Amino acid sequence: MNAISTRTRFIPAMATAEGAGVTVHRTIGTPALRNYDPFMLLDNFNSDNPDEYIAGFPSHPHRGFNTFTYMLDGHLEHQDSMGNTGRLGPGAAQWMKAGSGVIHSEMPKQEQGLMRGLQLWINLPSANKMDPPEYQEYAAEAFPVIETNDYRLKLLIGQRGDAHAPIVDDITRVSYFDVQLKAGKHFHHPLPAEHHTFLYLFEGDGRFKGKRAPLNTLIAFSGEDTISDFIAGEQGARFVLISGRPVNESIVQYGPFVMNTREEIEQAIHDYQTNHFVRDRAWIK
Repeated sequence: MNAISTRTRFIPAMATAEGAGVTVHRTIGTPALRNYDPFMLLDNFNSDNPDEYIAGFPSHPHRGFNTFTYMLDGHLEHQDSMGNTGRLGPGAAQWMKAGSGVIHSEMPKQEQGLMRGLQLWINLPSANKMDPPEYQEYAAEAFPVIETNDYRLKLLIGQRGDAHAPIVDDITRVSYFDVQLKAGKHFHHPLPAEHHTFLYLFEGDGRFKGKRAPLNTLIAFSGEDTISDFIAGEQGARFVLISGRPVNESIVQYGPFVMNTREEIEQAIHDYQTNHFVRDRAWIK
């Protein structure tokens, strides 16, 4: 079981190789923060060197969780065992419910220029781990943008006031904002006290309750923290603010499989090795 944290944690990103050798900067899913229920992984891929990203993320399986991929720059092509093919451009995003099992690839579709994006893994409760998979993809213009004198907010999942994102998470109630905050300014948004909430800073810097938060830092909030405790630095700050309802179940993870028991992990491996992994063909919303 996972109770709301009683202390604020600052987690620096760790460089690690994924896919066919692409370097990603990981915060959730590291020794410093194995998971932050319901969140299992947060990767930031960011390079302007094609030699570092052109190999991409060839076909690989997932079971037992959702993925959310948000492209900031560059183009990425998605293909999967459900029959979906998509092309994510700058500002676009995809939500994929792996459920009972998906095999997919994510490959860069450019030979030069900046490739930058974020991928988040969101755990599913045991009752939903073997649900049929689903896939949603939206272009940049599908997401509402809210602008004030202090900030620019892109609403990717959830809602803010009367604005609603096209992606809704009915299971873990995830909200996901891309916030660009001007120098010296605060941002305020009420979040459910029972949720786990974090901020990941990927441009600029700032301070949180007087402590400096450098670039590529994740701040995992305690139950008493509020986002308004963060102040943007002299060059401003850009971050994602993400919140979700904990699943509060046992977690057994083995690579791309996130289940509740060791036996379920062994079954996933056996299914994949014997070509019985993909059970359902999804529909595109």
